[in-house]
Amino acid sequence: MLFNSIEFILFFPLVTIGFYLLTQKFRWLWLLIASCVFYMVAVPEYILIILFTIIVDYFAGILIEKSEENRRKFYLILSLVVNITTLGLYKYARFVFDSYTTVIEHFGFLNPYDIWNWVIPLGLSFHTFQAMSYTIEVYRGNQKAERHFGIYALYVMFYPQMVAGPIERPQNIIHQFYKKQVFQYQNVVDGLRLMAWGLFKKVVIADRLSQFVDVVYSNPNTDLKGIPLIIATLFFTIQIYCDFSGYSDIALGAAKTMGFDLIKNFNRPYFANSISDFWRRWHISLSTWFRDYLYIPLGGNRSAGSKKYVNLMIVFLISGLWHGNTWCFVVWGGIHAFYQIFGQKTKEFRVKIIEKIGLVQFPKFRNAINIVVVFLLVSFAWIFFRAIHFNFAVYIVKNLFTDLPQNFEFLKNTDFVSSQIYLTKPKDEFFKSLVLILGLFFVEYKLKDLNVNEYLSKKSEYFRWTIYFLTVLTFLLLGVFDKPAEFIYFQF
Repeated sequence: MLFNSIEFILFFPLVTIGFYLLTQKFRWLWLLIASCVFYMVAVPEYILIILFTIIVDYFAGILIEKSEENRRKFYLILSLVVNITTLGLYKYARFVFDSYTTVIEHFGFLNPYDIWNWVIPLGLSFHTFQAMSYTIEVYRGNQKAERHFGIYALYVMFYPQMVAGPIERPQNIIHQFYKKQVFQYQNVVDGLRLMAWGLFKKVVIADRLSQFVDVVYSNPNTDLKGIPLIIATLFFTIQIYCDFSGYSDIALGAAKTMGFDLIKNFNRPYFANSISDFWRRWHISLSTWFRDYLYIPLGGNRSAGSKKYVNLMIVFLISGLWHGNTWCFVVWGGIHAFYQIFGQKTKEFRVKIIEKIGLVQFPKFRNAINIVVVFLLVSFAWIFFRAIHFNFAVYIVKNLFTDLPQNFEFLKNTDFVSSQIYLTKPKDEFFKSLVLILGLFFVEYKLKDLNVNEYLSKKSEYFRWTIYFLTVLTFLLLGVFDKPAEFIYFQF
């Protein structure tokens, strides 16, 4: 079920009101049933896959807690193998098979076999990682094994975040299902504010920008060069942020209306002043997952010499593969690993250059330059994330700055935005998009490290209602309502 659909407009108040009307004894069951309905709207039979992994991990957690060290490790590995195998069969089997076929065909051989081509279950990567974090934390002794099967199932399937996160840790959320949530007006207000802001970012900004991005990136046979490729790439940088952070805001808001607190998943990532800072701000629940369960166990920053950089490369390549089952995603992860490694290797040299040219005395200016550079580097990497296939990504990279003089000459004499040679949307739509992007950056600059609720709570009632009115007005005037667009991260 999409957060931006008519079904959800009916589903959300029904579930929230029903939650408060029921006694504490039955609330977990109500939420579990609601979560099943929420998920089964797409492909009902895929809930059996989730049920299978829930059963495995539920009993694995209990066995890990009850057993001695060697057996504990055995049950943990068994649980992880089941989860990774399930994820691999549905998400990566086709990728491995196609890669193998490509290699042998390169050497003149034909592959006489074929395998299934299943549709990837919604949110499979998300709830698989959430389930894995449970057994790992039980093994580490940070979480007691959950004996209530329904509560554990709800931990994996809690509807606000089961399809596209945030990826929760058991220590943060399981105990909240036992807590008696008393209706609080402020929780509802705070939750609805977050949901409204998230829906605004999705429907008004992300879906509007997608109209430009799709013209370029969904047409691998295009002969576009230069400016239209640059525009589409920069627009996608904003689109994916508004789309994904919008989903996270709606998820946090929906949970908050019932008194539940989920992990903050974004913190103004495009104000990051380094690539490592970007990953501390972008998809925080996944970044910390890889840090705690892969990077640190590999040795992390404690590793000497090149081992540290190998660890970084492994983590980012797997992170890329986690996002999608094509080589484009692997390359995307590799690019970010290269950024991190290059940044660490050249840190001392860059500090000396800054001191030599006197920029030490201008920290704000230096920080602004860093933010712009990071934004452009991240935007470049998004090319591989968005491209339909690897060859098209290479084409875009090669032609980003091709024919720029002709492009600029063309701009002087014609409406390039409405020209079918470039983008097929009217010029006023293009400039509306630019205004919305500037507005987004202005709002995030004003918010700083506060969320919408923390910022508005410090303002007068008159100011708050003015913001509400302007938000609704902009939503109605500029929202894209032709057809509810699926959230980008649903495919992962």
